[in-house]
Amino acid sequence: MGVDPKDYMFSGLKDETVGRLPGKVAGQQFVIQDCENCNIYIFDHSATITIDDCTNCILFLGPVKGSVFFRNCRDCKCTLACQQFRVRDCRKLEVFLCCATQPIIESSTNIKFGCFQWYYPELAAQFKDAGLSIFNNIWSHVHDFTPVSGELNWSLLPENAVVQDYVPIPTTEEFKAVRISTEANRSIVPISWGQRQKDSDESCLVVLFADDYTTANARKLIDEMVGKGFLLVQTKEVSMKAEDAQRVFREKASDFFLLLNK
Repeated sequence: MGVDPKDYMFSGLKDETVGRLPGKVAGQQFVIQDCENCNIYIFDHSATITIDDCTNCILFLGPVKGSVFFRNCRDCKCTLACQQFRVRDCRKLEVFLCCATQPIIESSTNIKFGCFQWYYPELAAQFKDAGLSIFNNIWSHVHDFTPVSGELNWSLLPENAVVQDYVPIPTTEEFKAVRISTEANRSIVPISWGQRQKDSDESCLVVLFADDYTTANARKLIDEMVGKGFLLVQTKEVSMKAEDAQRVFREKASDFFLLLNK
């Protein structure tokens, strides 16, 4: 059975709420173009997504295995997760992002970033299907290819920015079946402080070694620490070799060698 590109495209829409339910994109490429004043929700994982020439749109994009590329868009608000994030020739975007690599902007102004915050029951499996880790998110480490002296083309949203105020949960009948929460403590991706100014110079590194319950244990630890007033700055899921352990744990490294091979 052939793939019809029209099933993986929103083009030329105005004043509409549209989207795809879980299971409907299933890792295909998706294209969004020439849309105005639309609410667009992709509740599934995809290969890549390009967003071209869109104005005043609200977008939720489920996990994207490759890149999300915004070109020539303005006044859009988005929540999305991807491996690579690029913005070119855009102005006034507000993005709640989970990105495994450094987000890149080019020839763009007034781009604001926050940390991805969203939940629905199928989302964790979609992250796995897209090959993304919920812990690898450097949303705030933005690289501007075309900086202007004395000006900043991008900034970070305030830490108290509420995702629901930017990308509201859809209320249309089609999406009622998707059980969404935008509560911070339900978010699939841990909400991190990123590059924002910190009140304290005190910090600590917490390492959890892989086993069947690592993700659940990490989430529980994060929730407890945040509940006690700690700030989560950044998380990372990595493969560690003996030399990495030596660098991190120094003279205690040999205590952990057995755990590295699990």
